[in-house]
Amino acid sequence: MSFGQGGPYGPGGSQPPTPDWAALADDTARRGRRRKLLFIGGGVLATAAVAAIVATAVISSGGKGDSNKSDKSASQLPAPQDLPSESPTPEPTFSDVAPPAPPKPLDIISSAKRDKAPISTGTLFSGDKAVGNGHEYSKAATAATKNCATAAQGGLGSVLTNNGCRQLFRATFSKDGVAVTVGIAVFDTKAAAERAKNQSGPNVASLAGGGVPVFCRQADCQASANAIGRYAYFTIAGYTSGKDVTSSDTKAVGAGRDIADYAFRRILERGNQQASAAATATN
Repeated sequence: MSFGQGGPYGPGGSQPPTPDWAALADDTARRGRRRKLLFIGGGVLATAAVAAIVATAVISSGGKGDSNKSDKSASQLPAPQDLPSESPTPEPTFSDVAPPAPPKPLDIISSAKRDKAPISTGTLFSGDKAVGNGHEYSKAATAATKNCATAAQGGLGSVLTNNGCRQLFRATFSKDGVAVTVGIAVFDTKAAAERAKNQSGPNVASLAGGGVPVFCRQADCQASANAIGRYAYFTIAGYTSGKDVTSSDTKAVGAGRDIADYAFRRILERGNQQASAAATATN
């Protein structure tokens, strides 16, 4: 008697059917895969359910508390007009009105209303020398008077008086036996000074002193007259020896021109100084 896998059997007995082991294996594998899929699917659903619960909690929390906070924060934001500008630094502004032009020296010395600087023999004839046209002369004497006619000779006295001369400042300069007296007459206006220049004759009185003797009282001398602004200036030039100045003379005539040039520049300097002071004060 032999034994098989299904149990004892004989030639006349019924043999039970043999199981389909391959089918059983496949069925077992299918059930395993199904359980695995169900487990994975269940995990996904569980995860999704948790996420939904969390999302619901977040939405619910935002709807009750955070929305109020959001609305409150938005209401507290400054209005557009209250927001600061892009730049806290103010933009520079410029006036459309042009600054006044600086005063001109000649304008200042042409009118007593503007020509206010102190005036004296010290301001007009500063220092102990005079330089004109590159030539240097020593200062000998100075004088000033408000009675202009007393410092003039001939018809010049009445000319100064009639045109309103306020003061007459004189100074004498000398060099190599030649002496020159210059007189600067002060008027209120440029027009008055011009009239005095045009009407002048014959000359300012020479001024002795400081080592220079009396000159040009008896001898012929060289005289000149000119004006700038409200000032007329006159010169008388001659030899300290009493010698006459002739038409061909160059030494005395040249000295008179040099001192006239010096007087012109001294008067103009008054205007320059006052114009500079006015420009500085404006700035």
